[in-house]
Amino acid sequence: MEPIARPRRRTALVAVGALAFSLGAVPVEANERVRPGMAPSGPCALPGYTGDVSEAMPTPHGYARSSGTVRALTLFIDFPDAPAEGSTRERYAEFLPATTDYFAASSYGRLDYRPVPVHRWLRMSKPFAAYGIDRGTRWREGSNRGYDLLIREIAAAVRGDIDFADYDLANILVAPNAGPPATESVLSVSFAGYPLLPSLRNISFIWSRQTGPSAFRVLPHENGHTFGLPDLYWTRKGKPPLLAGHWDVMESDWGPTNDFLAWHKWKLGWLAADQTVCVTRSGVTEHRITPSAHPNGLKLVALPIAPGQVLTLEVRTRSHLDQLVCRPGVLIARINTRARSGQGPVRVSDSRPDSGGCLTRDDPSLHPELTDAPYTPGDTYADHRTGIRAQILTATPTGTHRVRIIRP
Repeated sequence: MEPIARPRRRTALVAVGALAFSLGAVPVEANERVRPGMAPSGPCALPGYTGDVSEAMPTPHGYARSSGTVRALTLFIDFPDAPAEGSTRERYAEFLPATTDYFAASSYGRLDYRPVPVHRWLRMSKPFAAYGIDRGTRWREGSNRGYDLLIREIAAAVRGDIDFADYDLANILVAPNAGPPATESVLSVSFAGYPLLPSLRNISFIWSRQTGPSAFRVLPHENGHTFGLPDLYWTRKGKPPLLAGHWDVMESDWGPTNDFLAWHKWKLGWLAADQTVCVTRSGVTEHRITPSAHPNGLKLVALPIAPGQVLTLEVRTRSHLDQLVCRPGVLIARINTRARSGQGPVRVSDSRPDSGGCLTRDDPSLHPELTDAPYTPGDTYADHRTGIRAQILTATPTGTHRVRIIRP
């Protein structure tokens, strides 16, 4: 398949960092038994778009494994007109071990992310501008410019020293003084699921530099693509609708830290058998959902509602990975597995529409309107197309929420 060079966001931010659908086909509460590292299955694991990264399940072959031990080759490049101004160890420290720790926490220890750095700057043969790298630059096989040339030069520089077959993915950390700063143009990009090298299919390029306490998150975002996840921010023309906001790193990849959506954790193999529930039949069910930050308990309640569409419920509270949660509660989203990356595959329901949000912090990486999106005890979510209702009943001091699902 042809890879897509994905532009990072709608705008450059200031640096601060065909489904046979049948209700009643399975029991009222179908808890799909999956083991971490296995592809999700069952009536809630909806198929969809497979021409590129997407929300479809299972993830097609060719992407990097996303659970168990993942070996990430880490290389460093600079250019004759932009020689590195610091050491490779300094550049490495911008992203690691923070990325390893992030994946360990978000996956509940089910992703053992092991970067393998080669600590030397690989000097490219031409000045930066000669490669024609810009925002949205695509892969052009056989080109004497762009990423194809860069990859060939990188491979030649390490030939005989590195066997790419030993690694699940590769990260290319570029000297931050090469190319424009991130405030002007965001170049970081991943080429996922495509054999760029004979024995390596997934490569992320990280350009420029961000500041702030969680600037490393551009790397988990890009590696999310190598695991098969799409961009959640809007890349089409016109005013963007409300999408996922600051509730997943695949939309908001810089700024204050945030966790992955429970749907993504299931897709990536991070949820155990008793941590997902798929509700398909008519009736009333109740569920106790524990916060995303806690390793144990139910994390995801899913309801298929149409071919390629599913409603998801999870609980988000303030935590190490969700530092700016100002309204803890049940986050409800509509997932579209047929939507392409950058075209709104995830849309979070706003429990307080047009409120302006609950976060007073002025941060250009945030979407204020969705900061108070979670539903709290006493709230009811109603899906007018299906008649499904979700009543938020109670919450414990530790954040576990009891939810009643009413499915006509």
